[in-house]
Amino acid sequence: GERFGKDEGGRMKDENQSEAISSSFIPHPSSFITPLHPCTLAPLHRKHRRARITQSALKACACLLVCLLTSVAAQTSYEKDIQTWRAQQEAQLKSDDGWLTVVGLFWLKEGANRFGTDPSNEIVLPEGYAPARAGVFEFHKGKVTLRVSEGVTVKANGRDAPAREMKSDADGNPDIIAIGDATMHIIERNERFGVRVKDKNSRQRREFTGLRWFPVQESYRIIARFVSYDKPKEIPIPNVLGDVVNMPSPGYVVFNLAGRESRLEPVMSGRDQLFFIFSDSTTGKATYPAGRFLYAEMPEDGRVTLDFNKAVNPPCAFTDFATCPLPPPQNRLKVAIEAGELAYHSKGH
Repeated sequence: GERFGKDEGGRMKDENQSEAISSSFIPHPSSFITPLHPCTLAPLHRKHRRARITQSALKACACLLVCLLTSVAAQTSYEKDIQTWRAQQEAQLKSDDGWLTVVGLFWLKEGANRFGTDPSNEIVLPEGYAPARAGVFEFHKGKVTLRVSEGVTVKANGRDAPAREMKSDADGNPDIIAIGDATMHIIERNERFGVRVKDKNSRQRREFTGLRWFPVQESYRIIARFVSYDKPKEIPIPNVLGDVVNMPSPGYVVFNLAGRESRLEPVMSGRDQLFFIFSDSTTGKATYPAGRFLYAEMPEDGRVTLDFNKAVNPPCAFTDFATCPLPPPQNRLKVAIEAGELAYHSKGH
């Protein structure tokens, strides 16, 4: 402590003495200033001006870069969301219950409809999953009753079911009959009833080549104007069976694309979605010949978001045993929708 005090005091004393001695020999600062001629100053002004211009340009470039990066980030986020959604679509298609597993559709006749692997049955199951004669579906006046042959194990909704009245898909929740890796359920179309057969090991599922899509383009995410009807209107919708079914439509949407005003009329999908069945100038060329589907949320403040990047092929693109609706005349667009799902090419095609 004592040494620290002496060192500190001695250093201060030496500095004061040096300052006192040197101050008497320092000339006034003005003696070093040489007046500058105006011609000498001009280059300096130009240099400062250039510096200010350069700074402004740099700031503008920085702002532009930030805007571009923000835009790219937003675009990347949107594209990522669409790619995730598309992956989910493919996963559902390939699932145990997806459309790739559908291998048969058999329309019921009044009376007994036998099922099993024997080709003479009214309903033929995949080889190796059931006996030649596994049971019968009895159809009478719109009611279907399952009766299983003795010694055959069949499950209905996961439980043993030697006999039961079958619930169709009319409410979207049919009874599922499982026998081996095959399943059956009753479908109801207009006034017809049928048995749809699925096989987890179907050839279509094994040889699936993957979905194909147009590149994601956010410009195809369109905010359309919604025009509602005073009350839902029944509109005729044709299907691949040759039937025409009336379905409720709450209104129509109007939007601009490629400099043309277009209009689409949806039908209801349940209670909370609009279902658009449409075709466009790409139909039968780059996209599926029978048209495509698009789902959208219900209108909000008179607007509906149409994201054509999510336009998909109907199930008929993947199986011959679907009963797809077709675009009504008012939904056959004259513009090219180069967005969404491309035509599917199965193995060997």
